[in-house]
Amino acid sequence: MKNSFKKIISFILKVECKLVLWKYKPKIVAITGTVGKTSTKDAVYAVLSQFYFVRKSEKSYNSEIGLPLTILGIPNGWNDPATWFLNIFKGIWLFIWPHKYPEWLVLEVGVGKPGDMKKTASWIKTDAVIITTIGTTPVHIEFFNSRDHLIKEKSGLIDTLKKEGVLILNADDEAVLNMKSKAKRRSVTYGFQEKADVAGSGDQIFYSEKGEPTGIIFRVDTGGSSLPVFIDGVFGRNHIYAGLAALAFSFGEKLNMLTAVNALKNYELPPGRMRLLKGIKDSMIIDDTYNSSPFACEAALNTLGEIKSEKRKIVILGDMLELGKHTEDAHKKIGELAKEKADILITSGPRAKFFKQGALQAGMKEENIFEFLNSLETSNFVKDFIMNGDIILVKGSQGARMERVTEVLLLDQKRKSELLVRQDEEWLKR
Repeated sequence: MKNSFKKIISFILKVECKLVLWKYKPKIVAITGTVGKTSTKDAVYAVLSQFYFVRKSEKSYNSEIGLPLTILGIPNGWNDPATWFLNIFKGIWLFIWPHKYPEWLVLEVGVGKPGDMKKTASWIKTDAVIITTIGTTPVHIEFFNSRDHLIKEKSGLIDTLKKEGVLILNADDEAVLNMKSKAKRRSVTYGFQEKADVAGSGDQIFYSEKGEPTGIIFRVDTGGSSLPVFIDGVFGRNHIYAGLAALAFSFGEKLNMLTAVNALKNYELPPGRMRLLKGIKDSMIIDDTYNSSPFACEAALNTLGEIKSEKRKIVILGDMLELGKHTEDAHKKIGELAKEKADILITSGPRAKFFKQGALQAGMKEENIFEFLNSLETSNFVKDFIMNGDIILVKGSQGARMERVTEVLLLDQKRKSELLVRQDEEWLKR
């Protein structure tokens, strides 16, 4: 979409959104952070939909255009003017003619550069704000003067909170927790700290009777009660944090906690985010290809290391993008960790050479490292390299397109458009 056309469409949709929000007066929960926004959005939606008529941001529509798409309930028109004109008409009709409109909206709000928060969210008023985590070297940091600058941008979402609104904060991230004292709003914290209002503990991988890892299990303590939480089909603390955030929101909204916990058992999981998939040759894929950052990559590798298996553990890592001056050092540190957690390291992309350097410095044998220029080369290699029973972690930033690697390894090819990220026609053309 050309920039001028995009600005015009964005302005019109924003006006329509203000009118629609004024007319239907839905409650809004907005979610931001550098890691875990989409997983948290889906977990909150799973819980909230047990009690209300709810709509959530589709896929990762979290931009200046994405929020209106959710509020108006319309599809992305991409570069098709006809679709956008139809969308504008739908927005007008939604305002003029009475519709059954959601009681709650669950909105994912992202920022890529300074000023984005003001553009995307300053015109909405929220009933709840959830801030997930920032991390030491966050994604998008190359577009900001410093980590503190990015934190300030993210915290701008708090300004949208109504006076009676509730702020949900990750107690394990000091930068996020510090927002509590500045917000002057009712707050609920979550995390693995005992002082958290909603505290998680005892997290571990859950295994079937056959000894196959199937999901995660943990306990949540809040308000004097302790409940077990099981989430099927995924691994990683990012999903535990998403569950804790959703339960903290439930606690803040005084929803039934047992119902909320049960809603997390088999909810619709986002693709490309530590999703457990069956692979060819009886392998198991941990698909984490939606995006990557040092914080998320470290967490994914730690999860891989925790899995009990006598088979090979293979990590396939694509470039981590938008790290600016931190690029080389961040990749090397992940390479060092890969040596500890995996038997085989496969790198994909021009920056991924630093993964290899870090792994070699940590003592990984060069014969166990394979290096490729892009995801297409990597895909051609791995489909023949994989052996029976391998456990494979695939991860990379969006631009690395590591879902192509997962695709060639995926057993259920008929459902790939459902199971994998970036399967829209616009993405597949790129």
